[in-house]
Amino acid sequence: MSAPLHERLRLLAHSLERQFLGKDEIIRLLMIAVVAGEHCVLLGPPGTAKSALIRTLAELMQARYFEYLLTRFTEPNEIFGPVDIGAFREGVYRRNTSGMLPEAEIVFLDEVFKSNSAILNALLTLLNERKFASGGQVLRCPLISVFAASNEVPGDETLTAIFDRFLLRVQSDNLDAYHFSELLQRGIQQEIRHMAGEPLRPLVAARELAELGRGFGARMNFGDAFLSAYKGLVFQIRAEGISLSDRRVVKMLKLFAASAYLDGRQTTDASDFFVLKHIWNNQDQAAILEGIVQPVLEAFFREHPDRRRVGALGVGVEALAAEIDRIRQILTGGASLGDVQLFSQLKALGEIKQALAGINDARARELEARVSQLLEASFRSGRFAQI
Repeated sequence: MSAPLHERLRLLAHSLERQFLGKDEIIRLLMIAVVAGEHCVLLGPPGTAKSALIRTLAELMQARYFEYLLTRFTEPNEIFGPVDIGAFREGVYRRNTSGMLPEAEIVFLDEVFKSNSAILNALLTLLNERKFASGGQVLRCPLISVFAASNEVPGDETLTAIFDRFLLRVQSDNLDAYHFSELLQRGIQQEIRHMAGEPLRPLVAARELAELGRGFGARMNFGDAFLSAYKGLVFQIRAEGISLSDRRVVKMLKLFAASAYLDGRQTTDASDFFVLKHIWNNQDQAAILEGIVQPVLEAFFREHPDRRRVGALGVGVEALAAEIDRIRQILTGGASLGDVQLFSQLKALGEIKQALAGINDARARELEARVSQLLEASFRSGRFAQI
């Protein structure tokens, strides 16, 4: 007998975490989007695993998948299907949607904000209502989630409507310096798998998620304390000038319920509020949301130290210890360091210290002290002889 769906979804998330270093929080948000049947956009510079993450997620799901790189020259028939010539000869205008976006369950649109108005207008209804007009017919689409990627937040006001359809906005950046060695190791493993053509075994099926979605209303029960806390956060967010419409406020409840489901919980709690850090309208608002939401999360985890923080561990404690030793050898070695090299190593130590601060562990406290000693000695001695 197969494991319950929520357990297999967690296995799927763990599989992604093993392959993509330092992306735990992003992966959690992708899983929440899939469970809730909502859409998510990943923003960040090229080469930060946006496309690879979505493709691997789709590979681990038994789902009809559609992917396309959009430009302003992309034509609707490339996305929604060509005109059905046979039907057109009989005087009927409709598209042949076989294998195209209207029949897909998981969709990845790369550079979605570069597409033209003809495609954007059709996407608006499809994303929101799961409907697509083809000739005189309105087709019901089996769509679960659309994932989009872009190098930047759209600045054109004409793109506001399509951006609003992506409830979750996730920043994907290059990894911190201390991840470098492990990044290479995992990257080599992935390249070997791709070269060997080894497919991943699907862990869940889209039909299971569709069935879950049809009955998801039963999970939309929220306690008075939770709703009261949510109300307080919403009004704090709005008071900071961050636009959060009533429509989005209601839709967020699905994301909280999806987060609880992934943990195997029947009810939501304050840990699910981490999702609110990813509802910004421009990237400058991310720090404001962090300042509002993080104190609530810290208070919850102080009361529940056994609960796993989303994305908190990142890289293992011993891997951080090995990186500290590597940096120490560079700083205390006989080779002369240039300003850029020195700055790079000190920056890495600062990032490691920040990572350790988020780990509630005695070993982490010991390593924090070592990093502080290294930083202090580095600033005290130009030749690092005292380290």
